[in-house]
Amino acid sequence: MQITTDRLLLRPIEAADWPAVRDIWAALAPLPMAQYDKPHNTDPADVQARVARWAKYTVKGTEHMFFAVCRDSTMIGYFAFNQRESGHEIGYSFHPAHHGRGYAKEALAALLTHLRERGFTRFSAGTALNNTPSVRLLTSLGFQLVGTEQVSFYKDAQGNNIVFEGGIFERT
Repeated sequence: MQITTDRLLLRPIEAADWPAVRDIWAALAPLPMAQYDKPHNTDPADVQARVARWAKYTVKGTEHMFFAVCRDSTMIGYFAFNQRESGHEIGYSFHPAHHGRGYAKEALAALLTHLRERGFTRFSAGTALNNTPSVRLLTSLGFQLVGTEQVSFYKDAQGNNIVFEGGIFERT
């Protein structure tokens, strides 16, 4: 399965995509917005094993689906769709060199259309309310804020949790 848009190729993640995933995570780690996402281990062996699992899940069925977002022949980001009780939860990450160009919106719109055509109707996503680009992406595609939660992935120098307000967005 491949989906093409005006500028992108969307395809299932492959095990060989692990270097691109590692590069995305490594490039995002020093950015201020990284505090709003779970830390990612960029050890090559760990990333290689994780992406191999993603590739196997995607081939097996629809409980966990992972899609590479490619510009020309370069993987610039990915989307994950993980089945929950009320539909699929979406996660995504893009290399910062490709932020602000509309690639995430273009890709997510195409993936949502594809999945709706396959019978999937409920989607959710969580993001920090301070992550305005992510909030803007979700709301521009019809997601609505349905709740908030206090989230922490990191600790400060004194060992205290760095807490932020996370938004829960849904689209049906």
